[in-house]
Amino acid sequence: MAIHFSEEELAQRRQKTIEEMIKRNLDGMLIFRQESMFYLTGYDTFGYVFFQCLYLGSDGTMTLLTRSADLRQAKHTSIIDDVRVWVDGPDATPELELRKILDEHGGKDKTFGVELEAYGLTARNGRRLYAALDCFCRLEDASDLVSQLRVIKSPAELGYVRKAAELADNALREANELCVPGAFEGDILAAMQGAVFKGGGDYPGNEFIIGSGQDALLCRYFTGRRHLDAEDQITLEWAGAYRHYHAAMMRTIVIGPPSVRQIEMHKVATDAMAACMETLKPGAAVGDVFDAYARVVDDAGMQEHRLNATGYSLGTTFAPNWMDWPMFYHGNPVEVQEKMVFFLHMILMDSDNNTAMCPGQTVVVTKDGCENLSKMPLDLIANG
Repeated sequence: MAIHFSEEELAQRRQKTIEEMIKRNLDGMLIFRQESMFYLTGYDTFGYVFFQCLYLGSDGTMTLLTRSADLRQAKHTSIIDDVRVWVDGPDATPELELRKILDEHGGKDKTFGVELEAYGLTARNGRRLYAALDCFCRLEDASDLVSQLRVIKSPAELGYVRKAAELADNALREANELCVPGAFEGDILAAMQGAVFKGGGDYPGNEFIIGSGQDALLCRYFTGRRHLDAEDQITLEWAGAYRHYHAAMMRTIVIGPPSVRQIEMHKVATDAMAACMETLKPGAAVGDVFDAYARVVDDAGMQEHRLNATGYSLGTTFAPNWMDWPMFYHGNPVEVQEKMVFFLHMILMDSDNNTAMCPGQTVVVTKDGCENLSKMPLDLIANG
């Protein structure tokens, strides 16, 4: 079976989930987030794009409702014994099938937490879910319950994150070699993703981000490829992914001699990184880390070139993105704790001068600070 954690660890995670459910007076959970299913049972699929729900009762009972395409997937990748299938058809009503399952488990008039913040539970499916369970049971939004448990990583999880960081470093080595005048962006992407695959890694939760020339000032993936000019810039954001655990990185690489503005922006960005890492320690608020980034950037007169967030937690996430909870933004009160994993990106984008500088790396929170998981320096890279 393709399960990457011991049954004991998975059982401990479910027990902690049940204890939190009981604290919230919940009789069970209706789990729609694939991250939660993977975390609690090992179940690994992209079938969550359809209606799919894992029921977890306060007594530990589990039933998965899914489609026939995922029946064997669930048996092969998870410890779930009770797997039910709803049948595809123009009049399919999986929400009513779920109601029958809850009725079997004595769910009438009980209170269930539901993961409303889930990509698979579309607004349409959510409306159908509430209509089907109206007058049968009570539903409460518990989207945060498992996510809050996932944020503290176990030793086994940290091992996967460290492996992902190795793969991310390998990808950067490929980029450093290939980002030269005349290089094709498609070749750069192929080499970077290939380095992850060659190391035994996975597809990441979202596409690698690449943009050169004026597009180096963008921080989202978009389609279309170009060749690098003799004097150019290219911004890359990527992640090593191993067993779905991510370690993200970001760089702006200069093609040709760096400009005075690029050198200046690089210094401010790396100074901001140092300030954020100094702030990121147990007991701090997550928002304090953003404030450190903003303070350094603003003091350097580059406020209009920064973003309103400077990173986020990383872990096991599924498409469409690798961002996890919580995020670094002003006023976020979540307390930093040991064994949290974060991606810190110091993004500066000067549209007036058409210049970007965006170093980023993944760190793990330690007892008294944080540790950079990358072996690659943050030095300004200039090729050509």
